[in-house]
Amino acid sequence: MANKKNILVFPCGSEIGLEVNRALAKDIHFEMFGASSLPDHGRFVYKNYIEGIPFVDSDDFISSINDVCEKYSIDFIVPAHDSVVLKLAQNAENLKAKVITSPLETCEIARSKKKTYDILKDTVLCPKVYNIYDKEINYPVFIKPDVGQGSKGAKKVENYEQLKFEYANNKDIVISELLTGEEYTIDCFTNTAGLLLFAKGRKRARINNGISVNSYPVENEKFRVIAEKINSKIKFQGMWFFQLKENSNGELALLEIAPRIAGTMGMYRALGVNFILLALYDACGFDIKLINNNFDIEIDRALFARYKTNLEYECVYVDLDDTLIYDNLVNTDVIKFLYQTKNQNKKIILISKHEKEISNTLDTHCISSKLFDEILHLEKTDKKSSFIKEKSAIFIDDSYAERKDVATNCRIPVFSIDAVETLLDWKN
Repeated sequence: MANKKNILVFPCGSEIGLEVNRALAKDIHFEMFGASSLPDHGRFVYKNYIEGIPFVDSDDFISSINDVCEKYSIDFIVPAHDSVVLKLAQNAENLKAKVITSPLETCEIARSKKKTYDILKDTVLCPKVYNIYDKEINYPVFIKPDVGQGSKGAKKVENYEQLKFEYANNKDIVISELLTGEEYTIDCFTNTAGLLLFAKGRKRARINNGISVNSYPVENEKFRVIAEKINSKIKFQGMWFFQLKENSNGELALLEIAPRIAGTMGMYRALGVNFILLALYDACGFDIKLINNNFDIEIDRALFARYKTNLEYECVYVDLDDTLIYDNLVNTDVIKFLYQTKNQNKKIILISKHEKEISNTLDTHCISSKLFDEILHLEKTDKKSSFIKEKSAIFIDDSYAERKDVATNCRIPVFSIDAVETLLDWKN
């Protein structure tokens, strides 16, 4: 690829948008641009962040997206929400960049559970669907919005009175048999020629707000068979996935399909299959070949913190014992921050009361002394505050007494090793 391609992700702060960032941010062929309607987590991880895009159902959504595409010379748009997938697919011909998803008809089918079941009911096993007026309904049943994502609005209904109440509040629901068995996601990739290149399953072991937050690969030849059947009935391009759940007989029934990235696809990315990267290469006309590493893996996702501060400094003073070296190992959080500091052309000064020769200890831990602009080797009785001369500086040390002394006498920000994460810049 001769020149970098510019990629717009919207909404970039969704779990889907964050996975796209993790998958593409370090790729030399693409420049990432994240956009959102409201301030979201995307601003902490996207180096190029655009805020204030109208909501997807706004009249000026498409024109605003086109304005962004023109301003930043966007080549491809990656939709990171189910509603955005459909909206962009519906307006693909009017957009100034190519949308990375499947054809419009596929997006329309996938956005509706009723359409999905109607199209695929003779191809794969779908849950039994009831009408509110059916006289014989086998309770309990499961209801969910026809158009929706995650588990929003989905619930178990125990009897007819409860069903009438739910239906009165939302008539656009799907009433289906309650599936009580194990649940799986099958991650898939179909190339431009319609060939299903990848279809492997993972267990949805723990679900939080409709998102699979713990997952691991599961081998089942039926997954591939079902994927082939769906792929033969519906036209996909690039990454897509579908969900299955076992019924009372242990048979795998289809829950839904989606022609987009899934946040937990990062598990197979670790095994060599970067779905969004492959989709972009496919869109560029490249012949796709897959790498598939063979080792056991489990993914577990949870809330994590990223920080934004107004700190400005030109120098970092950092301690050695129990800070840069902790439990006789290199503290990888601290070393990462020091290389970030070096990349920013800021000064790094090692300040230590180490009992041995510092250069030997650094060599033992494969840390080059060239990382530091200066090394201050102090005596045990010295106060570190007496050796801090830089005014635009911060101080990192595991010792509370040292931090207190420096904060009091030098009046610069001080950090323990647990707070180094607040200094890391995760924007790509």
